[in-house]
Amino acid sequence: MSEPRKNPADMPAQLLHLVFGGELENLDHVRFADLAHLDIVGIYPNYRTAYDAWRAKAHASVDSARVRYFIVHLHRLLEPDGEPGSKSAHG
Repeated sequence: MSEPRKNPADMPAQLLHLVFGGELENLDHVRFADLAHLDIVGIYPNYRTAYDAWRAKAHASVDSARVRYFIVHLHRLLEPDGEPGSKSAHG
């Protein structure tokens, strides 16, 4: 027997965040030395867990001066007007 479907309005918002990084060509600009070697750490359901993942990777790469990690607020790209559940260009 399957569980009844939950009402999306009763569920917490999915504020998706992407954590990724790699070696920069130089420290003056965000331009990666080799796009084929980007480290895609993961996609996280909220900023707190993304921050924890970012911090762990940043600390692990502290000896590599040109390696940087970033947090991208995917939810802002998916819903630029800030309205959860708003229609995207794809539907």
